[in-house]
Amino acid sequence: MGRTLKDKQAMVAEIKETLSEAQLILAIDYQGLTVAEITDLRRRLRPSGTVCKISKNTLMGIAIDGQENWQPMTELLKGPSAFLLVKDDISGAIKAYQEFQKASKKTELRGGVMEGRLLKEADVKAIGDLPSKEQLIAQIAGAINGVARGLAVSINEVPSSLGRALKAVSDRDGGDSGGDSTETDVAA
Repeated sequence: MGRTLKDKQAMVAEIKETLSEAQLILAIDYQGLTVAEITDLRRRLRPSGTVCKISKNTLMGIAIDGQENWQPMTELLKGPSAFLLVKDDISGAIKAYQEFQKASKKTELRGGVMEGRLLKEADVKAIGDLPSKEQLIAQIAGAINGVARGLAVSINEVPSSLGRALKAVSDRDGGDSGGDSTETDVAA
C-alpha cells in the first residue's frame, strides 16, 4: 500500500526539521543493503550525531526546495538514495560511514552538500581525514597547557637563577680573599 499525501507531508516536514539542524548532508546509494546492514549503519552513525534517512528523491527535493544552502543536493538525487544528515561531528560521521563502507562493500558515496557547496567523493574523504572535534579540543588543551607550563617554569627560574648568580658572586668574592691569603702565606 502506498503512502498517503498526509504521510508524505509529514515525512517532508520531518526532513526539513532535520535539515535545519544539519551541517552536512551525504547522499549514498544504498541498493543491495539489507535491513540489518542499514540498522548497523545507523548504529555506527548515532554517536556522531548523524541521522540516516531513506526517502524518495522527490520528497528530499521538496524538502530542500527554497533552502538556498541545500540546493546543490538536487544534482545527487538519482537512484535509490539514503541521506546522512550530520548534525555534530562531521569528521566522525564520515569516518563511521567509511568504516561501514569497507565492511559492507555495498554502498557508494555520491557526494554531499556543506554550506551551500556541492562536495564530490574526494572532498568528503578529505574532510573525513581531518581530526575529530574531540581530538582538536585535546590538541588545543595540550597547547594551552604547554604554554602555561612554560610560563610557570620561566617564572620559577627567575628566583633560582638570581640565587645562583648571587652564590657565584659570593663564592668569587670569598675565593678572591682566600686566594690572596695563600699567596701571602707562600711568600712568607
